[in-house]
Amino acid sequence: MTLAPYQITPDSPQIGAVLSLIRGSFAFMDGRIDPPSSMHRLTEKTVADHAARHEIWALGTPPLAVVFLTAKPGRLYLGKLAVDASMRGQGLARRLVTQAEVRARALGLPVVELETRVELVENHAAFARLGFVKTGESAHPGYDRPTSITMQKALA
Repeated sequence: MTLAPYQITPDSPQIGAVLSLIRGSFAFMDGRIDPPSSMHRLTEKTVADHAARHEIWALGTPPLAVVFLTAKPGRLYLGKLAVDASMRGQGLARRLVTQAEVRARALGLPVVELETRVELVENHAAFARLGFVKTGESAHPGYDRPTSITMQKALA
């Protein structure tokens, strides 16, 4: 498959499709993670706002895979990585992680970072296969136990 990554702009007609893809891709987490996913707070406006202030990259039209990127001090944060269920196992997540690495280098950032929920052990393994290593744990406000793990990939 030769889908090229493209950037979603704040006025993109794909904003609604991005939101739908994330909701569909993250639905399996409902009832499995505590607290519930932040994707429940996403709206077309918050997606467009992220595209305006940060970056959203997609593969396919309508989007078959998306990722949100946010430049932070010393690192590029990778969030909301979503792949359409019908396209899983075809390397789309890997291609968007590679795009994040390209963007991190372009921005002069030596690390790509992400957070994944403690309960989602299959995600931990998938990100480890992509070169990420666990660097920490954190708890959402009001929780006395870790709810997320932080993983980073140092760029050569």
